[in-house]
Amino acid sequence: MPDSSSSRFAGNDEQWLNPLEIDLSADRDLVMEQILENINNTPLGQVLKSIASMPEIRREKVLRLRQQITEGRYDLAGRLDVVLDKVLEDLTSQR
Repeated sequence: MPDSSSSRFAGNDEQWLNPLEIDLSADRDLVMEQILENINNTPLGQVLKSIASMPEIRREKVLRLRQQITEGRYDLAGRLDVVLDKVLEDLTSQR
């Protein structure tokens, strides 16, 4: 039998309330503050931080490179090796 001393889940008539039906709006700010304080300590928070620090996509550059690739004027294999080396270097240096 559940502990009826918890006022959060017990109603006035000592009937147990569904935890999903309890209004936690007063606790919302506190919970959000705790989440934001601890977000950088989680793997998801670290990924989000990395994404946030990435540069914006430059649409003109992307379109220009797509056109060069389509026309066969871009050394994709050579560039891909360089990019992969940089990505691997970044990943191994962050640990």
